[in-house]
Amino acid sequence: MSDATTDPRHFRTPPRRPLRLSWSDERVRAIVWQVLVVGVVVAVVWWLVRNTAHNLEVRRIATGFGFLGREAGLPIGEHLIDYSPTDTYARALLVGVLNTLKVAVVGVLLATILGTAIGIARLSRNWLLARLASAYVEVIRDLPLLLQLLFWYTILQGLPGPRQALNPVDGVYLSNRGLKLPWIEWQGAHTAALLALVAGAAGAWLYARWARARQMADGQPRRAWPAAVLLILGLPVAVWAAMGAPWTVDRPTLRGFNFVGGVTMSPEYFALLIGLVTYTAGFIAEIVRAGILAVNLGQWEAAQALGLRHGQVLRLIVMPQALRVIVPPMTSQYLNLTKNSSLAVAIGYQDIVSIANTTLNQTGQAIEGIAIIMAVYLTISLSISAFMNWYNARIALVER
Repeated sequence: MSDATTDPRHFRTPPRRPLRLSWSDERVRAIVWQVLVVGVVVAVVWWLVRNTAHNLEVRRIATGFGFLGREAGLPIGEHLIDYSPTDTYARALLVGVLNTLKVAVVGVLLATILGTAIGIARLSRNWLLARLASAYVEVIRDLPLLLQLLFWYTILQGLPGPRQALNPVDGVYLSNRGLKLPWIEWQGAHTAALLALVAGAAGAWLYARWARARQMADGQPRRAWPAAVLLILGLPVAVWAAMGAPWTVDRPTLRGFNFVGGVTMSPEYFALLIGLVTYTAGFIAEIVRAGILAVNLGQWEAAQALGLRHGQVLRLIVMPQALRVIVPPMTSQYLNLTKNSSLAVAIGYQDIVSIANTTLNQTGQAIEGIAIIMAVYLTISLSISAFMNWYNARIALVER
């Protein structure tokens, strides 16, 4: 081998030229243009704010967020926290935010599962399954979402009443009053077990990281799954059993003209959820299909040469590589689903848009109402983007 060494001067950072106060220096020009653009933007914003404040004052329209402490007098049929019309506008808007999150979180999970399944089905060797999945994607994506929401809401409203409700499974009833499901009577033991589950999941993640670090240090493999099972399953069950292990199922029963007991999914929420999930799943399916096709065909051939089954190749080799292609556009679909939930106002579901619209109609403070809606969707969208960007960075290839 040659003993020649590379000149260390080649690795030095070239010296920076001093900044000259001359228009011929591109850095000076860049600073000047940026200052001008920022100045123009600030001037336009200042003019808009000043003009708006003047017009509001001339028309004697109240401004500010003081109305949030007043009694709302607004009935809300579906709420995750205790609420009555005598509560304040602030609590009513909080109910609307939670209703929006209930649609967004559940919708994202279900759309991901359904879209992934349809995307994989489009690549199936079964001719009928692949054609059905393709037809689903083409039809769903070409129909406006609002039309689909109205379609599902009309279907649910056309179902028979509670006395003639459909009963596909014992304890499950579907009628024009919504979907009734059995549910457990929630007690303190269940809350404690849920908190133990979260703590166990965090502990399992920390232990897995520690095990990988130790393996990298000494080369000795350590199994993380026994500790994960103990923490994620054993800890919540132990807490639940220690607090008396309550387990009472509240089943819906027909009394009079409606059902009592269990948990209810209103027709508005059910129609909105079905519409958003089926519509978004059509786009996610194409993203998943494109991600799988982006993986080199040699990966499939090499894995099959090792004797792996088709499902194993997809789950263990292809999907982990496809995720690097799937995650970025998938983030856009999650954001679209969350923002499309604002169409709930068309079918009577009271989300943040519906409640804020009613609030601004009652108080006359439209600017504040619109600002609240914008702030809610901006916060949710930025949170989703931050989480997906973090996950994308975790699975990205790191060049050495």
